[in-house]
Amino acid sequence: MGDNHASETLRETPLAAAHRALGARMVPFAGYAMPVQYPSGILAEHKWTREHAGLFDVSHMGPSFLSLAKPSGDPEADHAAVAAIVESLTCGDIRSLKPGRIRYTLLMNDEGGVLDDLMVARPAAEAWSGTLYIVVNADTKEADFARFQAAAGDTAELTRADDGGLLALQGPEAVAVMRDIIPSVADLGFMTYGSFAYEGEKLVISRSGYTGEDGVEILVPPTLVAAFWERLLADPRVRPIGLGARDSLRLEAGLPLYGHDLDSTTSPIEADLGFALSKRRREEGGFPGYDRIRRELQEGTGRKRVGLAVEGKAPARDGTEILDESGRKVGIVTSGGFGPTIGAPIAMGYVESSLAAPGTPLTLVVRGKNLAARVAALPFVPHRYFRKSNP
Repeated sequence: MGDNHASETLRETPLAAAHRALGARMVPFAGYAMPVQYPSGILAEHKWTREHAGLFDVSHMGPSFLSLAKPSGDPEADHAAVAAIVESLTCGDIRSLKPGRIRYTLLMNDEGGVLDDLMVARPAAEAWSGTLYIVVNADTKEADFARFQAAAGDTAELTRADDGGLLALQGPEAVAVMRDIIPSVADLGFMTYGSFAYEGEKLVISRSGYTGEDGVEILVPPTLVAAFWERLLADPRVRPIGLGARDSLRLEAGLPLYGHDLDSTTSPIEADLGFALSKRRREEGGFPGYDRIRRELQEGTGRKRVGLAVEGKAPARDGTEILDESGRKVGIVTSGGFGPTIGAPIAMGYVESSLAAPGTPLTLVVRGKNLAARVAALPFVPHRYFRKSNP
């Protein structure tokens, strides 16, 4: 794994020394030196996360808090005011967020393309009304933060929280591990979060992640991150996992990666992310690129993001051409690799909408050879999120 920052001076997370001590292979990613794998290897790390609890350092990402400069004291009015700032840039319904809930949304440009995908959360405590917890991607965080602050003007202030640690603990045993440290974490349901006391500090913990498994993401203050990482790893159910397995896990889960499956030319409708548009936002608009989105909702799109099951052993990488049965180019692969859980190569990409139905036969051109493939329903591996009966 690499990126466009390989020639620059790389930043490091607070856990870089810990990764090296564990024998991690460090690679450039989003301007940071990050662990792509540990000595056990990507395949073993992937399998461990699916069966137990994998610990990922995602401190390179962009957590932040957007807070009203002068809250009124009315919780609903203050939430509506700060939500309006975020809604002016994104296509999601932030206004309707209930206390303690998280929403996946997309930062849009004027042409209806995606500038980033992100998480926005509303605090559960009324004392924090008028504040939103926002987590953006690492490679786009500087531009994202600038956009949010510009949209806020003097009304609100964006406070960065990317100086500490952001840890993702994922897998079927992840929440049980956290319950042994902070019992009330087990009360969280999927896409909810809270603030939890720990050794005189506060941890911001969300029941979310990007592997398709149950788990949590934990924002840890700089003074605690190294010790908290070690405490988690002291549990025999937990092993450190690198970015290589994180990528194969999210690919099996059918989750798009910004810069690959999403970019500034791709619309949410093309990307099959229509769930990120609520009924109110579809009808009212009020976000950049709405004219294109409205048109695509009415008329459809020329292409769609799909899953691809590939015959043989060779994985199809980003940029692989997709052909129809006549040999005509009809699309391109945007994410591809080996699916360890499935035991076969898988991919995601964009094809002409008329060819997007599951089961449609296609051909991938891999290293000059034609490989048979078919459109596959996403996700490749079922999600195992924990959803409470009364959200």
